[in-house]
Amino acid sequence: MEVFSQALDVSKDLHILKVSTYDAKLIKLIDKYLVKICEGEDSEGVVRVKKRLLKFILSKHENTKMGAVAEFFIHLYLNDCEYKQEFLFFNLEETSIKKGFDGVYTKDDKIYIVESKSGNEKTSGISHINKLKEAYSDLKKYFDGTSSKGNNNPWRNAYNHASHGDIKAKDSLKKQIRTLANLYDDESYGNIEDYNIIPCSTIFLNDNWNEDFIINFMDSIDDLNDFNANKIDLIVLTKLKLQSFINFLESEEIND
Repeated sequence: MEVFSQALDVSKDLHILKVSTYDAKLIKLIDKYLVKICEGEDSEGVVRVKKRLLKFILSKHENTKMGAVAEFFIHLYLNDCEYKQEFLFFNLEETSIKKGFDGVYTKDDKIYIVESKSGNEKTSGISHINKLKEAYSDLKKYFDGTSSKGNNNPWRNAYNHASHGDIKAKDSLKKQIRTLANLYDDESYGNIEDYNIIPCSTIFLNDNWNEDFIINFMDSIDDLNDFNANKIDLIVLTKLKLQSFINFLESEEIND
């Protein structure tokens, strides 16, 4: 996985991740973090969890498959950057993507909230700028209580994940998230400017990668100047092919 990072301003950093080949370095990285990402610190062996992940992905429709694979690589990158994952990739109730925030992390005792948006390169008008704007908009609506995604309290779900034994979250973090969940229940909402956020965009390729997606993104990066938060890490994931990840998991199963 190739990584390019740069500071855009004092509170905003950009990270571009390129996943094109499953070389020994990437496979080692996946094996290092896969169990932790999916099921927490004290879980089953990597081979068994790979099988569960493959079964989960194959059971979903195309958009959910793309969303899950995109999120997995984002979590892989953040774990490798020493962010502490405070949730399980699999939902607590069943083998499905969790509800609410796409990810809750801590680093230096600060909370970071992830929102990931993905799509196929063949989709009309798709761009990384638009996907990042979608992610930012969803985060803003989660924080200020205007989300149209049902009556789900994202902080309550985050608290349930952080309270799982295999997460090993600090008591102080659980207390902080529980307070936010209670405030949300009381319709006392927050403001995105007070939070650290990680909006993410992934465009999946079908055939040969069109570099225009990245060129156009870099040319339009000033469109993100309206993003306001305490700290913003923008993640753009490119050159990712859905079938390649499925093939990788299937080959690992065969080689077991």
